[in-house]
Amino acid sequence: MRSSRTTLATLIICSVFSFSAVKVSAKNNTDSLSVNNKEKELKVMTYNIHHGNPPAKEGVIDLQAIADVINSQSPDLVALQELDVLTSRSGNVDEVKKLAELTGMYSFFSKSIDFGGGGYGVAILSKFKINKEERFSLPFKEGLNAEPRSLAVINVTLANGKTLDFASTHLDLKDEHRILQVAEINKILGGRKGAVIVAGDLNLTASTPAMKVLEKYFERSCQENCAPTIPDVNPKEEIDFIMLKKGSPLKVQSHQVLNDIHASDHLPLVVTYKY
Repeated sequence: MRSSRTTLATLIICSVFSFSAVKVSAKNNTDSLSVNNKEKELKVMTYNIHHGNPPAKEGVIDLQAIADVINSQSPDLVALQELDVLTSRSGNVDEVKKLAELTGMYSFFSKSIDFGGGGYGVAILSKFKINKEERFSLPFKEGLNAEPRSLAVINVTLANGKTLDFASTHLDLKDEHRILQVAEINKILGGRKGAVIVAGDLNLTASTPAMKVLEKYFERSCQENCAPTIPDVNPKEEIDFIMLKKGSPLKVQSHQVLNDIHASDHLPLVVTYKY
């Protein structure tokens, strides 16, 4: 009789533990689904850094100030313009490499012109490992003076396993060149699959004809009452943009121009997307 009671007690205890284990397992699965289904964020910045020269300090190169601005926002991707790489003007420093070191990010440089014994152009910083790097020369109208411009493009894998193409550029000052350049950007990036973001100093405003061409494929992160991005003191114009390819599975969560930042003559623009 005692042996039967012992066996029964053992069975009851085992059943309780088994039921508890099932509950814990079910809870863990639910927690895992909750984490997997939670919306993720992608923070993007664009910043024309004026080769690291604060406008109020002629001849001074202060890359730490630029890095401090970037680090204060902890962006996932940064489009940079007006960078010197090994030029005499900037003390023969590779500004792209140095900023990558100061921010702890991966980097890619697209040289637009030879300058001061080195190169000058646009760049990208990325928290994500870079899967692919591409550089494209942008066109200009023949017979009209122009500074060569380029487009830097990288491909990265986001936290959800999907890939994203991210581009940085700096367009020309003249309408005749910009029209050709945005048409080329549309040709390069407009037909790509998945999410695509193009960012940079476009040297145009939202109402400029070239913007209308770019908007055939891309949407601005701010549509109305958008803050100006230049100059750094009493800013008047919005010429720096972050634009998402139409149909991309990202949604704008916030759009912010950082004010009272004087490391460059431009103000940084930060956009956060949900995906």
